[in-house]
Amino acid sequence: RMAAAPPSYCFVAFPPCSKDGLVVFGKNSARPRDEVQEVVYFAAAEHEPGSKVECTYIEIEQVPRTHAVVLSRPSWLWGAEMGANEHGVCVANEAVVTREPASESEALLGMDLVRLGLERGATAKEALDVIVALLEEHGQGGNYYEDGSSCHTFQSAFLIVDRNEAWILETSGKYWAAEKITEGVKCICNQLSLTTKIDAEHPELRNYVKSQGWWNGDSDFNFSEVFSLADDHLACCSGRESLEKQGGDVSAQAMIDVLRDKDSGVCVDSESFLTTASIVSVLPQDPSFPCIHYFTGTPDPSRSIFKPFIFVDDVKLVPKVQSPSFGNDDPAKKIPRFQEKPDRRHELYKAHEWARSLLESDQDKGQKLMRIMLDLEKQGLEAMEDILSRTEILDPAEVVDLFYDCVDTELKFFK
Repeated sequence: RMAAAPPSYCFVAFPPCSKDGLVVFGKNSARPRDEVQEVVYFAAAEHEPGSKVECTYIEIEQVPRTHAVVLSRPSWLWGAEMGANEHGVCVANEAVVTREPASESEALLGMDLVRLGLERGATAKEALDVIVALLEEHGQGGNYYEDGSSCHTFQSAFLIVDRNEAWILETSGKYWAAEKITEGVKCICNQLSLTTKIDAEHPELRNYVKSQGWWNGDSDFNFSEVFSLADDHLACCSGRESLEKQGGDVSAQAMIDVLRDKDSGVCVDSESFLTTASIVSVLPQDPSFPCIHYFTGTPDPSRSIFKPFIFVDDVKLVPKVQSPSFGNDDPAKKIPRFQEKPDRRHELYKAHEWARSLLESDQDKGQKLMRIMLDLEKQGLEAMEDILSRTEILDPAEVVDLFYDCVDTELKFFK
């Protein structure tokens, strides 16, 4: 039996389940326990005709223009676990196991497709179209982990969200199906979830599964039933109920609370996996208001602070949440890959490691530190609520240092 996919969780809530005409998006990224995630920003850029872009394992054609993106990513790879672009599109991926073994040959990773969708799509549907076109052209495959001793491969599912709608996209090789969501609360995890409501699909999908003998063409076409290994496609999402219980009040804070919940299993802390980073995004349906993206940049959201980021021109870069760069000497870029593991910890990760050990070793000091951290987070959340309740347009100068200052303040507390 194939290795279990890491149990990440992605959520989206639409009005009327969410507050004040906001779409709320969130993800906990479950990855190998010692993996470091960094938060990186790339400005919008123009590219020369014929130029290429080097993804994690392969090089592909670049497009004439890429959008500005902010990403939370395992720092050894090119793509991202989750992120957002300047147009209010958010994308997160899930590793999934289907009855079709994922390819070990190096192609695009699910994480590369997250970044490519964000860089090239100005709406959720555009990002979806980008991802499926690239799947068709280049395929998906290659090692999901920085591990020289064995190759861990998975298929991909994606949650793609903008101010108006969301798409759940599930794939197996180059075949795919997608469902459009405009209301309620949705959760995706490391199992297939699409059933018979399919709003877009690979043109050859049904012929392909018939030729494999997985579907006879008479019964309703159910994507999860056709592609899952036996009994895998069960309702997986324990976090969804907690969000639905909010009854019209899902806010950034409510989403953060769900991501912090260890009892439900949404906040993963197991022998093999840890929630190594988290994101919550708030996308106002009214386009005159800015989208706000909160990142932890550190593991275990129950012991991390969600810090806000808003896209503006000349946003200040935050080297303290960026891992060191090893250029072409990076063992992830050399063949054979991953022959050694460099120390990828960034400054915030190291400071937070100290805080985590304090929380574990000294209850009094730990609780005091946690109170200070949560208070800091609350100030950020309240300041953002204020921005979303104003009538006047946001002055970019007010938030150009926003994420930088939050990281800086957090570091000062740890020191």
